[in-house]
Amino acid sequence: MRIAVNTRLLLKGKLEGIGWFTYQTLEHMVRLHPEHDFYFFFDRPYDPQFVFAPNVTPVVVHPQARHPVLFYLWFEWSIPFMLRKHKIDLFLSTDGYMSLSTKVPTCLVIHDLAFEHYPEHFVLSHRLYWRHYSPLFARKARRIATVSTFSKNDISKRYGISPDTIDVVYNGAHNEYRPLNSTERDAVKQQYADGCEYFVFAGALHPRKNIVNLLKAFAIFKKRQPTNMKLVIVGRFAWKYEEVELMQATMPYKEEVKWVGYMNVDELSAVIGSAYALVYASLFEGFGIPILEALQCNVPAIVSNTSSMPEVAGEAALLVDPTDPEDIANKMHQLYKDEALRARLIAHAPEQVKKFNWQSSSDKLWDCMMKCLNTK
Repeated sequence: MRIAVNTRLLLKGKLEGIGWFTYQTLEHMVRLHPEHDFYFFFDRPYDPQFVFAPNVTPVVVHPQARHPVLFYLWFEWSIPFMLRKHKIDLFLSTDGYMSLSTKVPTCLVIHDLAFEHYPEHFVLSHRLYWRHYSPLFARKARRIATVSTFSKNDISKRYGISPDTIDVVYNGAHNEYRPLNSTERDAVKQQYADGCEYFVFAGALHPRKNIVNLLKAFAIFKKRQPTNMKLVIVGRFAWKYEEVELMQATMPYKEEVKWVGYMNVDELSAVIGSAYALVYASLFEGFGIPILEALQCNVPAIVSNTSSMPEVAGEAALLVDPTDPEDIANKMHQLYKDEALRARLIAHAPEQVKKFNWQSSSDKLWDCMMKCLNTK
């Protein structure tokens, strides 16, 4: 069988949520199924590290698709041509986009519908494209995979799609995320937090990640609790981050906040694994991989009580109202003052982590693809 995959988000040094899902599931899948031929469709020159096995053929498909006009050209003209050229039997698209112009059975991965819930957080041109095409994509796809039960229900309800055609394929966490010993943690704290304990946030910085309320909460926490505790923020400035920059420059205790930018897995796993706790008060998530990464390191979490985050965190986290900085600060203070509570959360982490791993995710995605082939 010939399987084509949209791999345009496999970008060296720039893998984030969807890119990691694509990387991890495909790396397992192509090795497990050497009897099939995989064609990876990139929209720019690719790094050889993404050609995971001899049964993978990389194909550069023009133009580079990074704008709605180019999305349209890539998916409605270039992709159908390449599917015909390579006589593809099944098309897998892992980023929520697909072609309406092909008859090749398509398995579509939709990670979340954040743009439907918080449209104001996105650039107008992208928002208009997604709101027009995403329902069409979802209804055209033979089968849909998504990363949480929350997202499955959200997609089904909003787009009027039977839940029987949607499979939950959870994210996993990289094996680099593991519990660290005290010597390792001390070295990381010295490097990134002046040798002090710290709360950590990890993720691209844009409005949905709710960084402004996190900064407000940290200032409230510091005012209430005399402590050397720091806040380490890991992630690139993505879009609509002007309010974050203003807070960065003017907030109380700004010198106690460490901004470290984007990190590769080896660095990020050390920073998360050495934290006192993860604080992830995002407004909306289809999954929330940093939550799982923290739990895999036996680091407790403070997470939002919305969307998929309680599903991912289980009993290993405290839940907060992300719109209320006082509530976030209260939970930070509660965790700081109550070591027994922190220990109980940590004790729940290993059992919660067992629910999620990339091998299982890859197997479930493969099953979804096979159902796609067998559905008319």
